Amino acid sequence: MNMKKWIDRLSERQPGILGGDRFSKYAVLLPLLEKEDGVHVLFEIRSLQLRRQPGEICFPGGRIDGTDANPSETAIRETSEELGISQETIYSVYPLDYMVSPFGTIIYPYVGIISNPEAIKPNPDEVGEIFTVPLDHFKHTKPNVYKMHFQIKPEEQFPFHLIAGGENYNWQARNMDEYFYHYEDKVIWGLTARVLFHFLEVMEKL
Repeated sequence: MNMKKWIDRLSERQPGILGGDRFSKYAVLLPLLEKEDGVHVLFEIRSLQLRRQPGEICFPGGRIDGTDANPSETAIRETSEELGISQETIYSVYPLDYMVSPFGTIIYPYVGIISNPEAIKPNPDEVGEIFTVPLDHFKHTKPNVYKMHFQIKPEEQFPFHLIAGGENYNWQARNMDEYFYHYEDKVIWGLTARVLFHFLEVMEKL
């Protein structure tokens, strides 16, 4: 193949995330709804029957299927299935910044509005219960933030003799902020808290 053909093919290529094809991809929805005292954020508590993270607080969402046209469709579909509502009652769905997790996943978060919260009938196979929190609570309550430190540990056969510095190579240390929000007897943390924190930051800038 000559140089011109290489360049022509590169010009048509859309860049992605390096190694992203090996990542699991998920989409979640941060649901908003209107109540008498204002706007609320809806949360789920995962069913105790689930194999992964039973009993944890989360937003609706799940793995992106090959049949989904895009991550937004995944977020809407999963929210509809988990909350037992029609997709038509989920509207004004807009993307937040996506996240590349150090644990091999890419998360596409969205925010959207549920127009008929009275119709919600959670799927008991996936959702143990739901609850809502006034958005104003989060605007006036800062999260507790703790550092998560990642340790780099090369395998036993790692070829230190091939790199400058050898076994004394100065690996770049990594850490991540972990957020904890408290509301009554509920603790919101992990990915859910990170999406919530990002959403609140976006809202402050609008």
